[in-house]
Amino acid sequence: MNEPQDYSKAWSEQGFWDKLRVYARTAGREVIEKALWLYYASQEEKAPAWAKATIVASLGYFIAPLDAIVDLTPVVGYADDLGVLALAVAAVATYINDDVRTKAADKMQHWFGSDADENIETD
Repeated sequence: MNEPQDYSKAWSEQGFWDKLRVYARTAGREVIEKALWLYYASQEEKAPAWAKATIVASLGYFIAPLDAIVDLTPVVGYADDLGVLALAVAAVATYINDDVRTKAADKMQHWFGSDADENIETD
């Protein structure tokens, strides 16, 4: 039996922003919103190590090039990512505060408020 993959090894801030820049529109608003909530929650000083580890592992799964369902598959390709992100959001919900939601909403508005692909950029 294979051992579970440690997706935290796939995590990097640059990899996260690169994945969003390339696949945000394909992944869709719901996936990207949850990814942003987790990203900004990971920066919260009050978030304990276990919460940050949960976030890093889930975002690592999101940016990993190979996962349960290939991300290049239209519509279904991000179903597994959404599931992993949603579970992580539920686990660390206490640290997804108004500040985190505002930062994510601002980024979502910036990216999805226009049809221009060049709006998708890093912080």
